[in-house]
Formats: sequence, C-alpha cells, structure tokens
Amino acid sequence: MGTGRARVEINMDLVREAEELGFDSVWTSEAWGSDAISTASWILAKTSRIKVGTGIIQMSARTPAMAAMTAMTLQQLSGNRFILGIGPSGPQVIEGWHGEAYGRPLTRTREYIEIIRKILAREAPLTHDGFHYHIPNTGPGTTGLGKPLKSVLHGDPSLQIITGTIAPAGVRVSAEIADGMIPVFMNPDRFDVFADALKDGFAKAGGGKSLDNFAITPFCAVNLNDDEHAARQPVRENLALYIGGMGARDKNFYNDYAKRLGHEEAAVQIQDHFLAGRRAEAQAAVPDALIDQVSLSGPAGKITERLQDWKAAAKEKKVHSLLARASSSAELQVLAKAVL
Repeated sequence: MGTGRARVEINMDLVREAEELGFDSVWTSEAWGSDAISTASWILAKTSRIKVGTGIIQMSARTPAMAAMTAMTLQQLSGNRFILGIGPSGPQVIEGWHGEAYGRPLTRTREYIEIIRKILAREAPLTHDGFHYHIPNTGPGTTGLGKPLKSVLHGDPSLQIITGTIAPAGVRVSAEIADGMIPVFMNPDRFDVFADALKDGFAKAGGGKSLDNFAITPFCAVNLNDDEHAARQPVRENLALYIGGMGARDKNFYNDYAKRLGHEEAAVQIQDHFLAGRRAEAQAAVPDALIDQVSLSGPAGKITERLQDWKAAAKEKKVHSLLARASSSAELQVLAKAVL
C-alpha cells in the first residue's frame, strides 16, 4: 500500500541500460524538494561511462563558490563525467522557497559563471565586486577578516557550464558566456525562435563562438503508447502547469515562449483557466499540435518518424543532444534503434 508521499526515486536499472545502449548522458533536476546534486552524485557513483548533468541547479540556492566546489569534486571523482547546468529558476521559487531576492537574474547568471570560471582557472585568489556577489565580503555584519582565497583543488577549466533558458535575453547571455543552453522544451522545426538571440550572443562573445562550440540540449518528454490520447496526457498536464501556472500572469516565461512558438491564443486560454483554478480546462486548452511538436508521444512508428526531424536539426547543429524524458526500457529501445 502506498502512503501517497513523494519520495526520491532513481531507476538505476534504466540508467544502466541507457549506459549500455550508448546514451551520452543522464540528467537530474530540482524544484522545491529533492536537489539535483545529490541525485547526480548517486548516479555518477553507480555508473562508469555515462555523463551526468544537472538540469538545472537553482543559482540562488548556492553561492557560486559552492557550485564550483561541488562541480570540481564531482568532476574529479567521476573522471570528468559531470556537466554543470545552472539557472535562475523563477521568482515564486527563489523568493517563496529559498527566501532570496530574484531581481536581475541575468546579472546573477553573468556573475555566477564568471566566479566559477575564475575558481576553475585558479590564476589568482578569488575576488569579485558585482551587483549580487562581493568577494571578499566587507559589507554590514562582516568581521573584516575575509581575504581572497585560491581553490585548494585544481579544477578543470574545460568543465561544461550550461544554462537553462528560453527567453531571448537569457539565450543571448547563454550564447555569450556559457557552453550551451537547456530549453525546457523545443520544437526542432522552430529554431528561428532562438536564432537572432544566439547570433547576438555569439557576436558579443567573439573568438569565433558559434553553434560549432555551443550545445543546445532541450528536454523532450517521451511517452510510448499506441493510444495517442493517453500518450499525450502527461505532456498535456505538464504544459498546462508551465504555460498556465509557472509564474504570474504578467511574468511567465513559458507562456511567452508558447506564444513565440505560434500558440498565442492557446497560451492565453491555458493561463486564464489555470489561474482561475480550472485545471481540467487548462489541460484541455493545450493543443495536440503543440504536444506533438515538443514531445515524442504515441506509437513507436510515430516517435521514430518524429525523431528524424530531430536528427535533421542535429545535422544542422541546431540541436546538440536531446534530453529525453524516458521512463521505460521500451522507450529507451525505441530511441536507441532510431538514433544511436
């Protein structure tokens, strides 16, 4: 008998199968319960070849130095199999759960990555004087005894740092200073929603930065089921939550993103229903077309066919890796047969 209480669960049999099949990486995440680092550590300790990334850790929950310490430790213990995925999350989580101010998240992203890079480079003792972080801190309440320090560990400056983002401003920053980005979902046929922001970010970065050395790694739900309605339902529920309720009416990044993907009318309806407490109606307002565009839901043949569009996008370097949210061996087998 179940208790109905949420618990941390990792299907290591599925992870090991993915490793044996030749999948590149497995990813963990966090919201306001289990954290992404503990689960990533667990998986790294129980595997030998597959990479493990965080998709994502919430920046405001950890100092940049703590994130760097964690990344360096996992990198060395795992034989360089760790990928650091970071993101600002949203104001409801950061202010309502972590009790930290959310303001200027892109500035935080810049400072966070800059500090981590300095720690990994280990060229000088760490100093930083920014909007969010002051190192050493000499502000109110401090002792005045803080001094610049250099990491005891010798980190690997090649550590991949990827940011979770979908909004144009965030994409520009990611293209400029990160090694890649994680869209929460993506239509492989609509790379145009990112193209201009990526171009601007690459130009600002200079040094020949381009899609050749920047990884776009979107999440993609996988639901294998001959009943297409049943296959779409988990994605429908998830999209209704994100587009309708993950943010305030006038500040919901996912709602804005759905509109940019060509589903403006549906996005408005989903949000109206969700914020009014009409969850079933919000789910019903999610178009089948949107579900099919951003997920792999349905019979094996349909999934295999849609994967060809993802493969085409990969050939054009519009996608580097597909972070498939698969939950069964059968789904892994379909993906492996079609892609690997």
